[in-house]
Amino acid sequence: MQAEKEDEDHASPEEFVALFSFTGSASDQLSFSRGDRLLVHTKPSSEWWWAELHGVIGYVPASYLRQHAAAEEEEEEEEDEEEVSLEDPWQDEEYFGSYGTLRLHLEMLSDKSRTETYRQVILSSSASLRRKVVMDLGCGTGIISLFCAQLAQPSVVYAVEASSMAEYTRQLVKQNGCEEVVTVLQGRAEDIELPERVDVLVSEWMGNCLLFEFMVESVLLARDRWLKEGGVMWPSSAALTLVPCQADSYYAEKMAFWEQPYGLDFTPLQPLAQQEFFTKPKFSHVIEPDDCLTAPCDVISLDMYTLQVNDLEEMKGQFHFSVEKSGIFHGFTAWFTVQFESLETGGATVELNTGPNSEPTHWKQTLFMLDRPVSMYAGDSISGTIVLRRNPTWRRHMTVTLHWSINSSTEETDNSQVGTKSFPMWR
Repeated sequence: MQAEKEDEDHASPEEFVALFSFTGSASDQLSFSRGDRLLVHTKPSSEWWWAELHGVIGYVPASYLRQHAAAEEEEEEEEDEEEVSLEDPWQDEEYFGSYGTLRLHLEMLSDKSRTETYRQVILSSSASLRRKVVMDLGCGTGIISLFCAQLAQPSVVYAVEASSMAEYTRQLVKQNGCEEVVTVLQGRAEDIELPERVDVLVSEWMGNCLLFEFMVESVLLARDRWLKEGGVMWPSSAALTLVPCQADSYYAEKMAFWEQPYGLDFTPLQPLAQQEFFTKPKFSHVIEPDDCLTAPCDVISLDMYTLQVNDLEEMKGQFHFSVEKSGIFHGFTAWFTVQFESLETGGATVELNTGPNSEPTHWKQTLFMLDRPVSMYAGDSISGTIVLRRNPTWRRHMTVTLHWSINSSTEETDNSQVGTKSFPMWR
C-alpha cells in the first residue's frame, strides 16, 4: 500500500488547456487566462483540481479545463463543436421538456404564496394596467396572463412559452374566455418576434438559490429587446439571503447515523457519507426559525432594470454575522426575496419572501453543509464571502463557493478558524 501511495504521489502531471479565464477568489486558488496550459497534479474532487502554472500551484475549477490533446482535436473539429454548443450548453430539450409535463406546473400552481403574490401584484395595479401591453415570459399554463386579462384591462397580453405546454395554454386561454386579450406565442425568448414593445414585462424566473437554471438571462434579453423606455419589470428587484444555521436532524440522519448502528462501529463510512451527502447543496430544505444562529442578511441584490447578462457570470457578496445564541454551526441556509413595484402612484411594493418566517413556498430553502460542525457561542462572529459562479459550459448550472472566518468572543476557547467550500449546482 505504501508503494502504491508513493507511485500516486509521484505520478506525472497531466497537461490541460484553459477554455475560459478564471480569477481566484481565495488565496489557495490559481488564476489563469483562456489558452493557458496548466499542469494538473492531483484531482481531489470532480469540481476542483490541484494545478500548476508558471511555477505557482493552487486549486482550479475542473470545468474550465480541457486536456491538451482534446483541445487540439476541438480546433480541428471547430464547426462540429459549434453545432453541439448551440444545444448542449443550455440543455434545452431536457429543460423545456420538463415544463411540457404537468408535474412542475402542479407544484408551482399549488404554491399559493407564489401564485397569490402574482395575483395580488396585478390586482393592486389593475387600474394602471388598463390598455397597457404586457408580456408574460415563460408563462407555463398561462395563469399570470389569465390574471391580467380577468383582473385588469390590458390591451393585449403576449404569453410566451417555449415548451410544448403552449399548446394547452392556448386551450386554457380560450376555455376561460380570454382569447381576445391573451395571445400565446410558442418559442424561446431569444427567438420570438412581437408586433410591438411592451409596457410591462412579468415573469416567474426564480430558481433555487435565486439564479439556478438561469432563466433570468432570457428575461434580461427580452427586457432589452421588447420593454419600452420607462416600462416596468415584475419582479423589479431581488435579493439572495443567507444565514448560518443548525441542521441537527439532517446531520444525524446522514452522518451521526454511522457512529453505532445496531451497536456496531460504522464510523469508517463517515468520510464517504460526507462526500456523498454534503458535497452538493440540499434543495427543498425547510429550516425552522429557531435553527438560525444569527439574524439573516442579504448577500446579493439584483436590480432588474440595470442587471446585465454579463453580470451573471460571477456574483459575489459579503456577510458578517453576530451569533445570538449558543449552538452547533452545521452550515449555511439560503433563500430569496423578490419585490414588485406598484404601477399606482404611491402604491405599496408587493414582496414574495421564500424564507422561514414567511408562508412556505415550493422553493423552500437551500442548505449548504460544512464538512464538520462547529460549536458556536453567543457573541462569536462569522464573516466571509459567497460567490455564485456560472458554469462556463453548462449554462443553466453554477457553483456556489463559501469562504468564512469564525472569531471567538471568549478567551477560554480558540475558536478562530477559516474555511472554504464549493458546492456544484449541478455540474
